[in-house]
Amino acid sequence: MAGISVGVVFCILLLIVCVLVVFSRLAQDKQVKPAAAAPVATLAGSPKSSRMASGADEAAVAMAVYLYLNGRHDEESGVLTIQVNEHSLWHEELNERL
Repeated sequence: MAGISVGVVFCILLLIVCVLVVFSRLAQDKQVKPAAAAPVATLAGSPKSSRMASGADEAAVAMAVYLYLNGRHDEESGVLTIQVNEHSLWHEELNERL
């Protein structure tokens, strides 16, 4: 009986893998290749690629790097504290052997 259930599970897993492979191949065939980004003119007149980060993106990255390098991130103590609460014996009603 255990052998049959293990066989069924592996057959279902194999079926799922086959379905995912078929869907991934269909998705790759239907992908549209992105067109080349046209340069955007800035106020200074120099062309700027649309792939470049905006000022807000650069500020967010700079702030993250600053906080990381200056050690202002959460530090865990590494100590586990387990407190035994003798007043909460709700399971005594369910387990009569206690």
